[in-house]
Amino acid sequence: MRTSLVLTVLGDDKPGIVEQLSDRILAAGANWEESRMARLGGKFAGLLRVSVEEDRADALAASLKTLEASGLTVAAEPGGDRQASGFRTLRLQLVGSDRPGIIHDISRALARHRVNIEELETGVTSAPMSGEPLFRADALLHVPSTVSLDALVGVLEALAGELMVDLSVEPAGQKTTA
Repeated sequence: MRTSLVLTVLGDDKPGIVEQLSDRILAAGANWEESRMARLGGKFAGLLRVSVEEDRADALAASLKTLEASGLTVAAEPGGDRQASGFRTLRLQLVGSDRPGIIHDISRALARHRVNIEELETGVTSAPMSGEPLFRADALLHVPSTVSLDALVGVLEALAGELMVDLSVEPAGQKTTA
């Protein structure tokens, strides 16, 4: 029987990291299923999910631990299957002048409504005309079916006004902008 492992990887960025990971994954008979990897502040940061035969999972985790000698920290955790029913998926996009606390305020509002942030990508760029720092966020949200979308969008619109950011929420192909 196969099981999933979720791996986190962190180390100084350099060529060959993905190859080192894939060598050990393949050698264990595991399958690389999904991943997110990026260079952040000179570091390589990765998340990935692999499937492996249950009786080989510990050996794979031990093999990945040996990468610490080359400067990589790898943690392996058993994956879990989450029940997908009773939830809706929304996309939230936000753009505004950069300042501390934007993610804190948005994530607090979402948590109060039991909304799970499935994916989050953020970045700071220069505004086209002024060159001022412009914060962007793109999130995939998992919203319980018991939460009113109108109420949630209303809370987020009010918060967008307070934060002075543009925010959009897209439930099932419909777009609402604040």
